[in-house]
Amino acid sequence: MIHTQRTHRPAPPTGWRGLAARLPVLVYRMGLGALFGERLLLLHHTGRVSGQDRRAVLEVLESDSRAGTWVVASGFGQRTAWYQNLLAEPQTVIQCGNRHHAVTAHFLNPEEGADIMARYARRHPRTARRLCAFLGLPADGAEDGFRDAGRAVPFVILRAGSGFRPK
Repeated sequence: MIHTQRTHRPAPPTGWRGLAARLPVLVYRMGLGALFGERLLLLHHTGRVSGQDRRAVLEVLESDSRAGTWVVASGFGQRTAWYQNLLAEPQTVIQCGNRHHAVTAHFLNPEEGADIMARYARRHPRTARRLCAFLGLPADGAEDGFRDAGRAVPFVILRAGSGFRPK
């Protein structure tokens, strides 16, 4: 069953919560990105208006270290700055742990997003429920609910270039 009801998504954090959300960027800048393992990555992106280098730490929902792919999601929607910046310039660099990779962003369709969210919910059921609740997405804990939520979230796969070497 597809839920057509959409609730209002929260705005990205500001104030002290925004500062706390930016702390992982500082951890990467200090050279301690390995502390996050493969669960988080640092996305370098160029501001589409300012042209300045920007950074965002994102949760890796799925990855294939042999193929050089990482899947991330824009929980706050398509208006998120990093997402808009990747639409304008899909070729960029990510950092996983202490390794940098040149990647190209590919934007997934809603059905691919549904598949990814369903797999993520099987691996991390509590986190998936909390995430959906926080984002105001209907998910009752059943796979169909997570698939519906996945259709409402923009997913991006970051693919390493031809010079990628697996660890």
